[in-house]
Amino acid sequence: PLVLLGIFIASAVAIYQTDLKRLLAYSSVAQIGYVMLGVSLGSATGLTAGVVHLFNHALMKAALFLAAGCIFLRINSLQLADLSGLGKRLPLTSCAFVLAGLGLIGVPFTVGFISKWYLILGALERGWWPVAALVVVSSLLALVYIWRFVEIAYFRPVPEDAEPVAEAPFSMQIPVWLLIALTIGFGMQTSLTAGVARKAAHWLLGVAP
Repeated sequence: PLVLLGIFIASAVAIYQTDLKRLLAYSSVAQIGYVMLGVSLGSATGLTAGVVHLFNHALMKAALFLAAGCIFLRINSLQLADLSGLGKRLPLTSCAFVLAGLGLIGVPFTVGFISKWYLILGALERGWWPVAALVVVSSLLALVYIWRFVEIAYFRPVPEDAEPVAEAPFSMQIPVWLLIALTIGFGMQTSLTAGVARKAAHWLLGVAP
């Protein structure tokens, strides 16, 4: 119960942040909650979920923070109020942020979906239907705080006094998009990450695969 409470509180706090970096920080607290939830299930499937989410969250959140760095380099601010029309001003960076955000939500074909799928399976194996349902509901909170960025960047006009800006240099863009590619690639081909996590879970529990 405490792990689920932590996930919901951190996600709710993230929703009300006005600074993009703080939003991502509170999101990280919630995402680590998923790792702890997997461990607390006390089963091979649950531990697999926790281990794989450690890796998956690293991919998604690294991409998000790097994208935020690209935004700050050009806009000199991470206040959400200053990001109006960012989708038009920095289309590549904005797109990268949204794609990584989809992983946090747990959209199919992203690594976030794999993590939550194993969490739900682990909860159902234990007969904990309410926990499985709460994992799904908590994803809706992630949808809300990612949607805040989408709404500001794509559905608000560019300020009239905004100066034209160029995308961040390729040396900053390449790592972002590499992480995005891995976020989607490992979301579609799960045999490596989930397979390694499953073996690690069985080893930690001292049971045969």
